[in-house]
Amino acid sequence: MSEGTTTPASREGRRSWRGRAGLSIQSKLLIMLLAVSLVSSVIVGTIGFLNGRQSLHDSAVDQLITIRSMRAAEITTAIDAVKRDASLHSRNLSAQTLSTSINEGYEALEQETSEPEDRAALETYYTDTFIPELENRTGDSYGDEAFIPESVAGQHLQARFTTLNQDFDADYDTLLDDNDPGDGSAYAEASARYGDYFTRLVREAGYEDALLMNLDGDVVFSAYKGAELGTNLMTGPYRDTVLAKAYAEAIATNSVSTVILTDFERWVPSLGIPTMWVISPVGNDSRITGAMAFQVSIDTINDLTTGKEQWKEQGLGDTGEVYLVGRDDLMRSNSRRLIEDPENYAKIAVNGGVPPSVVQRAVEVNGTVLLQQVNTQAVTDAQAGRSGTTIGRDYLGRESVTAYAPLEIEGLDWVIIARIDSEEAFAPVSDFTRTVLLSLLGILLGVSLLSLLLAQVFTRPVHRLVGAVHRVAEGDLDVQVPQGARDEFGDLGHAFNDMASSLRIKQELIDEQQAENEKLLLTLMPESVAAKYKKGDEAISEAHENVSVVFAELIGFDDYARGLSPEQEIGHLNTLMRGFDEAAEKAGVEKVRTLRGGYLASSGLVVPRVDNVRRSVDFARNVLAAVERFNAQNGTAIGVRAGVDTGTVTSGLVARTSLAYDLWGDAVNLAYRVRSVTGDPGVYVSQTVYDRTREIFTYSEAGTIEAHGGTETVWRVA
Repeated sequence: MSEGTTTPASREGRRSWRGRAGLSIQSKLLIMLLAVSLVSSVIVGTIGFLNGRQSLHDSAVDQLITIRSMRAAEITTAIDAVKRDASLHSRNLSAQTLSTSINEGYEALEQETSEPEDRAALETYYTDTFIPELENRTGDSYGDEAFIPESVAGQHLQARFTTLNQDFDADYDTLLDDNDPGDGSAYAEASARYGDYFTRLVREAGYEDALLMNLDGDVVFSAYKGAELGTNLMTGPYRDTVLAKAYAEAIATNSVSTVILTDFERWVPSLGIPTMWVISPVGNDSRITGAMAFQVSIDTINDLTTGKEQWKEQGLGDTGEVYLVGRDDLMRSNSRRLIEDPENYAKIAVNGGVPPSVVQRAVEVNGTVLLQQVNTQAVTDAQAGRSGTTIGRDYLGRESVTAYAPLEIEGLDWVIIARIDSEEAFAPVSDFTRTVLLSLLGILLGVSLLSLLLAQVFTRPVHRLVGAVHRVAEGDLDVQVPQGARDEFGDLGHAFNDMASSLRIKQELIDEQQAENEKLLLTLMPESVAAKYKKGDEAISEAHENVSVVFAELIGFDDYARGLSPEQEIGHLNTLMRGFDEAAEKAGVEKVRTLRGGYLASSGLVVPRVDNVRRSVDFARNVLAAVERFNAQNGTAIGVRAGVDTGTVTSGLVARTSLAYDLWGDAVNLAYRVRSVTGDPGVYVSQTVYDRTREIFTYSEAGTIEAHGGTETVWRVA
């Protein structure tokens, strides 16, 4: 008896193995217990995770809202204090005496004769010192005499005070203390006697500068004696500034109780530094004698928004910040990123779409006030009067959690934004998620190991086979399983291996054939038509409107090919057709079919295009260029005649058994006809194409053809 012969005894033995019961039931029971344990753990962990995660998420957002509210309250309180102090400073007796005395002294100077040397000194100062420094810091251009006061008194005072400002980065304390022009005038006496009042205001109250104006708009006194001294806010070089408008508004009220706060503006006398003013009339309840303007330091606002750069200590972590934005979407405070790391700020800002010139300027002045634009949804909502929170891109394009609200300050249309990077804000959420997942994974691992330990003897062959089946389902037909013991599992493994090998061989054959079929099909027709064909559609045709058709015919190729071998001929023809294909891809047109001596293409057939006519003409011109390159490379004199028309066409399969995809219709016919209006190579277009592209391309009249029951002009592309 041969070795492979099956005996009744062996068959009975196999039946006895197959007749054993109990093991599979035990395996199923163990798997059920494992599933119940796993599902229970996942459900409990998921519920705890969702509740804890939401609580941490809400806590992070609430903290940001709290910081925003606290900063808003601090800013509002501080600005109210500035306004209140400005009102008190302008109403006390020292201010009234200073205003009256200085006004009288200024008026006396105005009555004196103009001194040519004063104007000459100012011209030299502005030309050689002030304007070059101003243009260097702002990047703008200014006239040489634009800042010289028109009044005699103004020129007199600037010649004795302002021209001393030679080093703009030096300490100004000397000029701040120098209130005597040394000319023995009544103005000099009043300035020397009462000017110390302004000096003390600047040093003790923390103002950047303080100005005194009379009722005519003349700046009769300045703590720092800058370029605004002696100018007139109504008629002088600063008449269009926010300060001038606020001054006029304050004087018009005729009330010492008036206090006007301005938004930031770039103040030229301070070399373009963003400046905000507090203006209040000087006088008493009986009359006013002028107005005081106090220049609020930009550091005052920045110290409030940044907490004196103590972001981390105040709950904003490593990336959080609070900033202000005006109605023009420009920042009114400095960016934390710029303060802490200017180089990184510049890199992120440019990548986020901020103009490089703005970024460079912000880095140079170490500030973003009136420079950094903030176009975010949070700013838009806050400007609309809404408060809330959002998660999205910040002003530099980074993902952030943002709390926003309008800033309720009279005279300022600002909004306050508190933001922090989402990654940092939700770091506790991420940590909690990681902890829950690790804990859950630990539980699952313990339960799984225990269950697998109990069932490993019974389920190991099944697991191997199930894993192999999954791999086959995923497409891995090279899988083989160990046959193991000589039992039913061994028989099943052997049968599975035979099945996998058979499937692998069959799948390889199917894949090869399918790839060849797909490749061949797509060379014959567009993908959309091929899809219908594969579905088994009998009549495959589509009507298309507004499609441009190009028919290009080679001229002289047959003569050239007579001296070539068949291999050379087909090689050169393929080179030409590849050039046509590249021209079609470049122009955005679709190849319909290729003939030995011609090329049919369309634009707007597969992909609708509003500019299909232009693309078709471009393609035809590129075909001419491709042939010219071929001629230059091969020393040939082949030409091309291309016809272009646009209109309604029909595409589809003609004679389904032969798989001939074609395009027909009036536009195809006319494109074919216009190409042969003359015997010369070139691009010829119909009247319709000419009408739609004559402003784009240059044409010359080439002849006429009979079309649509009449005569139609054919045009040649120059």
